Amino acid sequence: MSTTPLTPMGPIGGAGSGSAPVSSGFQPASSPAVRRMRAYFAPVDRSHTLPTYFDPSQASGFDPDNPPAPWIDLGWVEDFARKSASKIMPVRAGAPATVQEQVRQDLEATVSLRFLSWGKLQLALAAGSDQKNILSPQQGAQPEPYGGVAVPAARTVAGSSATTLLVDPTTSAAIQAGSIVTVDADYTTQTGYVGTGASAAFIPPSGVSSADVDYIRRVSLNVALVISVDTSPPSTLQLQLPLLGGAPPAAMGVQTVVGFVDREGGSFFQEWSALFAAPGEQGDWIFYHYPRLQAMQGAAESAIKLAGPLAWTQLQAQFRALPVTDDSDGSQALCYRSYLPAANFSI
Repeated sequence: MSTTPLTPMGPIGGAGSGSAPVSSGFQPASSPAVRRMRAYFAPVDRSHTLPTYFDPSQASGFDPDNPPAPWIDLGWVEDFARKSASKIMPVRAGAPATVQEQVRQDLEATVSLRFLSWGKLQLALAAGSDQKNILSPQQGAQPEPYGGVAVPAARTVAGSSATTLLVDPTTSAAIQAGSIVTVDADYTTQTGYVGTGASAAFIPPSGVSSADVDYIRRVSLNVALVISVDTSPPSTLQLQLPLLGGAPPAAMGVQTVVGFVDREGGSFFQEWSALFAAPGEQGDWIFYHYPRLQAMQGAAESAIKLAGPLAWTQLQAQFRALPVTDDSDGSQALCYRSYLPAANFSI
């Protein structure tokens, strides 16, 4: 979907103090009138607790239809609601006790919304826990809740990019245009956070009980749609959008994905940086930036009735904001709200 592009900030005009008249050519201030909210998510480095930050001073160059990497456009959302549960307590002294100052006792905030589209990342965020790719199974594979033994992975060769995969032609015959592929490493007893581009799961020190060589590709968020295939050696797979993890190294595994599956349970929680943008009808913008949002509920859907027996199934998601330390003064912060007035609007 397209939306109004951001334009560079014009001069901020307005009246002086009191009831002085507004300068000619400037518009009086008013409450923003917005229609919808648009969601963008970006990875958090879970191993080092490093989020992706949004710089509002550079918002004039933020293209809502083509956000800068690593932000990912997840489309419009509905029923966006953010709630502050932070508690501010008075400090009393004297006799009789009187309020001398205030302090923040608790710092907490939540966000809830409904995604209007189903995609890999929307499904993963709404699932709450790790979410698996259903890999193309080998013929006669034993049934499993997440898919049986998969067709062996094709292998990338040197020279691949984030949008073009060069693949060993002896291993890529099953990959065709229109296929979804996951591109990631083999599981070779790694532990900790795994997944190229974004942490997709956490493997405890005991490892993966199944010892499945394809385990990381099963949980990986590094997925893309193949739009064309050139079988001239090496096989070339052209992708619709860049891979989240960028250009893959040689010998990375590539497998086709037939769908996605999540489960109720597990100890892993999705954590992402989030940016919610609300375009105003008069050219102003509101941004809500959450450096760290962690899923706080399991998979849930809502049914929106359409004509006749049809119902539109939408993904529900709820998140808890986790703190970051603001380098400007050392304070802890959960969310940053930015308002960019339209050009020539007074404040």
